[in-house]
Amino acid sequence: MKHNRDFDPDYGNPVELTPGIRRLTANNPGPFTFHGTNTYLLGERHVAVVDPGPAAADHIDAILRACEGATIESILVSHTHMDHSPGARLLQEKTGSPIVGCGPHRAARPLLEDEINPLDSSGDKTYRPDRQLHDGEVISVAGLEIEAVETPGHTANHLCFALWGEGILLSADHVMGWSTSIVAPPDGSMQDYMASIDKLLDRSETIYLPGHGAEIRQAVAYVRDLKQHRLDREASILGQLASGARTIPDIVAALYADVSPALHPAAGLSVFAHLEDLARRGIVAASPDLSLTAVYQLAREVL
Repeated sequence: MKHNRDFDPDYGNPVELTPGIRRLTANNPGPFTFHGTNTYLLGERHVAVVDPGPAAADHIDAILRACEGATIESILVSHTHMDHSPGARLLQEKTGSPIVGCGPHRAARPLLEDEINPLDSSGDKTYRPDRQLHDGEVISVAGLEIEAVETPGHTANHLCFALWGEGILLSADHVMGWSTSIVAPPDGSMQDYMASIDKLLDRSETIYLPGHGAEIRQAVAYVRDLKQHRLDREASILGQLASGARTIPDIVAALYADVSPALHPAAGLSVFAHLEDLARRGIVAASPDLSLTAVYQLAREVL
């Protein structure tokens, strides 16, 4: 599928996307954050700040400068990764504004408790909202009607935010234009992710504002491509198992040969998420049980 990596973060300066919607990108670039985390400022005299980003004083100061003369009514948080939610506490200390949005960080399943997950440290386990939003709940803030859309997959507690009457969805890390999203246990689930993709395909929003990178202007077509990409990846994994691959490192080496070895641990977690989903559907068998170090093969009924 085709990604859009043409993006100017313009650090420290709010970029107006449409009247009443501005994007402010944190200066935290990296292999999983692209040029940085996007904070969205909704409204003008009254503002909702969406995903205030990492615990970075310079970014919080930039948010406050951009909102000078306005009232920050709410701090909305989509999910609890360290590049999205810790800034909420810092911003609340400066403004007293309530933190509203996703629930506390949690695992998608009681699995891998004894495994080493190199991405697990990205979970913000200290986050606590003043008000937790649930699927379909609508809040009135900054002159907008904002609907919470539960989209687990990237994290178990992931929310998107739909702006009623605008045709716009703030898609956070569920759908990004610069790259596919990481779906990695223990907080990510491929089964949940694919169900959330189908959920978005049933909605009417045509413009997505993601947590990283540029806005997605033909969102429905892009989400269809995302779904097909995941199905193609699943087929490739099954093909590797049919060809004799038995471990996650074997599969990663074959499917991610053109990816930096530094990213192979993350790729392994993504492969595991697919294998877990395939095992639940009875297509793949794991020995002795589902884990990052298990031996995998096609289940007997599909051999």
